[in-house]
Amino acid sequence: MPRHPFLHGTYTIAPTPFLPTGELDRASLGTMVDMLVGLGVQGITMLGVMGEVDKLGDAERDVIIDDVITAAAGRVKICIGTSHVATDRCVALSKRAAELGADALMVAPPRLAKPNDAALRSHYQRVAAAVDIPVVVQDHPISSGVLMSVDFLANLARDVPGCNYLKLEEEPTPAKTTRMRAAAPDMVIFGGMGANMLLEELRHGADGCMTGFGFSEILVAICNQWAAGDVDGATQTFYQACPLIRYENQPGINLAIRKYIYMQRGAIAHAHVRAPSSPLPADVIADLHDIVTRLGLIQHFKGAHA
Repeated sequence: MPRHPFLHGTYTIAPTPFLPTGELDRASLGTMVDMLVGLGVQGITMLGVMGEVDKLGDAERDVIIDDVITAAAGRVKICIGTSHVATDRCVALSKRAAELGADALMVAPPRLAKPNDAALRSHYQRVAAAVDIPVVVQDHPISSGVLMSVDFLANLARDVPGCNYLKLEEEPTPAKTTRMRAAAPDMVIFGGMGANMLLEELRHGADGCMTGFGFSEILVAICNQWAAGDVDGATQTFYQACPLIRYENQPGINLAIRKYIYMQRGAIAHAHVRAPSSPLPADVIADLHDIVTRLGLIQHFKGAHA
């Protein structure tokens, strides 16, 4: 059972769709939301690392948030990434997302010249105090450059209202999940990292996942099976999907692969990644099609026959 009735289960980290010209593809925002809702996710997270957030302007951010919330129409929770290295800026982005109707925020720690738990704590305190919605603490040192200890995160969850959600992505994630669950029994823990270790994270105490994957319904099935006590079913579903999870998670091209899958599934019109970027090589696409075919998922691609 979920440890909190508000945020739980499977949250998809969604990409930002662009036209081939590099402009926002607003029509695809709507079709993408509709697909994800139809696949059974509990929530959608926008403007994360895989949402190309660093390539967006403030006006574009507002458009994305507004369009996604409008398209969701209350059918799923919408979590918005508002991370920034400057606390004042992070607070402003967080307040704006809340004003536009976000259900929750995802905030990574700001990079500091020297490790400083007091400064990190103050950062999260100010963000949480500025809004009336939960803050998901993103523990992803690969992108943030910041290591947060189990004790720090447990104290944050205990002492800062709203910060009792964690997107745990410091590897090895299963081991840290075990320590976090022991230190903060009531904290809601989401696995991430493209679902690479989702089964083990659930086994070690995670409540669900908040990550991207081209076939979100598979992650929904795994988390739902696990929550229902069907450990064997969740295990089988995970292992069946492992070849695709592994292939999609290739560093440097994982976003391009995910966008290609979304395009093939009709969720977005174009697989364009905003510059600087490179198109997927033909051999990568061929290998992807081979995996999808062998897993019996090719019928979900445009123009394909089961």
